[in-house]
Amino acid sequence: MALSASAAASAGRGARAEKVRRIFERFDGNGDGGLDRDEMAALVVAVNPRVKFSEDQISVILDEVFRTYAEFILPGGRGLSLPGLLRTYDDGAGDVDRDFVALSLPQVDSEASSPEIAAGTAAAASPPSAAAAASLLDDHIKPLGAASMGPSSSSRAAAAAPAWATSPNHGIAFDSSWALLDDLEILVKRLRSKQLRRTSSIDTISGSGAGGNNNFDSFSEAGWSREISGQADSASSAAPWDETSRDYLTFVKELAVLRTRSDASRSREEAFDNHMVIGRALSEHRLFRDALASFRRACELQPTDVRPHFRAGNCLYALGRHSEAKEEYLLALEAAEAGGSQSADILPQIHVNLGIAMEAEGMVLGACEHYREAAILCPSHARALKLLGSALFGVGEYHAAEKALEEAIFLKPDYADAHCDLGSALHAIGDDNRAVQEFQKAIDLKPGHVDALYNLGGLNMDAGRFVRAAEMYTRVLSIRPNHWRAQLNKAVALLGQGESEEAKKALKEAFKMTQRVEVYDAISHLKTLQKKPKPPKGKDDAQGEEAFVVVEPSKFKRVGKKTTLRQDLANALDIRAFERTTKLGRCDVELLRKEMNETDVPISYSGTGNPEKSMRKAALEVILRRLLSFLKPDTFQGSVKAINERILSILDASGSGRVDLGMFFAIIAPICSGPVDRRKQVVFDALLWRPASEGSRGQIRRSDALAYIKFLRVIYIPTHGASDMLEMHGESDPTMVSYTEFLEMFNDPDWGFGILSTLVKLEDSDHIRHGSHTCSICRYPIIGSRFKETKHSFSLCNRCYSEGKVPSAFKLEEYRFKEYGNESEAFIDKCMCFNLHSKKLEADA
Repeated sequence: MALSASAAASAGRGARAEKVRRIFERFDGNGDGGLDRDEMAALVVAVNPRVKFSEDQISVILDEVFRTYAEFILPGGRGLSLPGLLRTYDDGAGDVDRDFVALSLPQVDSEASSPEIAAGTAAAASPPSAAAAASLLDDHIKPLGAASMGPSSSSRAAAAAPAWATSPNHGIAFDSSWALLDDLEILVKRLRSKQLRRTSSIDTISGSGAGGNNNFDSFSEAGWSREISGQADSASSAAPWDETSRDYLTFVKELAVLRTRSDASRSREEAFDNHMVIGRALSEHRLFRDALASFRRACELQPTDVRPHFRAGNCLYALGRHSEAKEEYLLALEAAEAGGSQSADILPQIHVNLGIAMEAEGMVLGACEHYREAAILCPSHARALKLLGSALFGVGEYHAAEKALEEAIFLKPDYADAHCDLGSALHAIGDDNRAVQEFQKAIDLKPGHVDALYNLGGLNMDAGRFVRAAEMYTRVLSIRPNHWRAQLNKAVALLGQGESEEAKKALKEAFKMTQRVEVYDAISHLKTLQKKPKPPKGKDDAQGEEAFVVVEPSKFKRVGKKTTLRQDLANALDIRAFERTTKLGRCDVELLRKEMNETDVPISYSGTGNPEKSMRKAALEVILRRLLSFLKPDTFQGSVKAINERILSILDASGSGRVDLGMFFAIIAPICSGPVDRRKQVVFDALLWRPASEGSRGQIRRSDALAYIKFLRVIYIPTHGASDMLEMHGESDPTMVSYTEFLEMFNDPDWGFGILSTLVKLEDSDHIRHGSHTCSICRYPIIGSRFKETKHSFSLCNRCYSEGKVPSAFKLEEYRFKEYGNESEAFIDKCMCFNLHSKKLEADA
């Protein structure tokens, strides 16, 4: 027999507030209008009758409550006020209905409370801190409730229902569902007792709170420093069950019997309710795989219902199946938008969870869209704003990140993670004084905040405060001993202090943790620096990396046209570094042509009225994901950040959020992999693909070609780009140019992109070594081209040559360098010099 609709949704907030008042009066023993620590402790114990708290646990809970709700603490040690207790329930720290029943208090008139679906209307109507509860719709993973359920409007109440089932948010509509829930709880308890794996997660009132890590929020806190965050990831949040044991296999068989009973229900609606109850109960016990099967069956029964899709997405995320979770959230979003006002409350949660799932795949620009939408739908949603700020930081939009994070902190001043990420954003824009304050606030709120400690260490190291930086990294390692990045940075900080031996020890520890080859190379290089270098012939001893001077470019002369100009090499090295960061150097340029052929982009009109095939950055990110499908999510996120900072910020100078796709393809084509001629052809094809060139019979407008070259130089050669934007003429030239004419413009070394040949040379020489030759400045083995000074025979690597560094022992009016691509060239040159010298001696004789 189903519950009546009026019993499920008639009463309002007044009855709920009355329940909180009665709970408050029950424990306000001295009648002073406040709950002191002793009274609050009694409340916590009373509403959790099956949980045995230690004194330390009680103390931790009370510390959290009194710190979080400090504004509601009455003076004179009177404790938490009635509005403060009501706020704790509004924030989701407890379930007022369950606690009310657990205390056996007299019933309140209009007992049935209105549904309070997580963040929607409840969060919007409540004060700012209620936004903390507005994340991941009623899917907090709490310990199994202990209180017995009192009389309800159901004809068959469960005697010991879990906490979620007693809440009006999760009303069970059929008697058969209650029976299934009872049987399932027995099966789970039997499995737990057999596996001896019972865990007890204690947070705050009613077993769950803002400070705990045992809920879905704990591993949905995606942020810029995710790799060292204290939140559990999807793997560690998985169930503590041994799914290979015989007991578990028996449990699965018994669970199948319950599912069969559900499928045999009298109506489709009843079967749906049965499967939803089974899935909800299983997910509460972290049996996500089994819960997923129930939610999937519920989806089959009612494909347009938002709830099973949403909860199936939560299970998939918890199982680490982020792509599938995203698809389920998209289905939930579609169902919610079709549901109109009935689904308004759940929409912000779907957007938040969808953004979290997208971030897990590295799709941060797309995640920003959904976090922003959640914040628009629910302006008091502090978590959505925090996640938005963190994601914006992750794509290099630091000022926008600062604004979002400040709004999150305004809503929730004690939001430690938001303070930490705000500090990172401020450091990125150069406001280090405020950044230090924000990091310190995060540490004050949460002394073991690894992110804040680690990032504060980075800030101190950037500022040259190596002693302070080493202290921060040491604190990180005391909390997380296997944090190899902290160990590596501690080594760098120690080296900055001149503690070479201690730095070497720290590097060795970092290598043991990660086995990364770059750490091994750093150890080898440190050993090299510690050895006293051999003095150059006829000169005083050089003293390591400090023994150099930087000379002006005019003093660097080339021997032969094949030797690269110093400034050209500096620009090419910068482009090569960007190519490596974005991984576009591993993307076949033909994939761009494929995307142009297969992507249907509607024509839109820019602010100038020109037609273009443009799309939002989030949609462009999807294309980039296909182009860079070989990257892991974290690496892809770094690639998108670099592309957004350097390319998209220029192409979208107006801040509209839209990018001309044809121009974008033309910009990245030169740094993709493939023969140079093919790269140039794809550039031309991309410009031809744009609407302005359609129907032009293989020609593009000269104005478009000039605009492209301007963008190219501004993006890749910023030292010249600004002047190019001002000095280049012909923007409105209506004449058309062919591919041959375009190549002449492209290859121009002064006004085009002639530097591409130098870039290709760097790409081809990445793995070329020059035997035992090391750079006279940095002491690293020379990789790529070797630049030899002809008079004094010292050699420089690409980097030191481009920076104009020479050993301080050689102070000359000019330096003449010859470039060797490999040692074979050097050997041939040496032989030719020997022959010339021999002939000269013969002639003299």
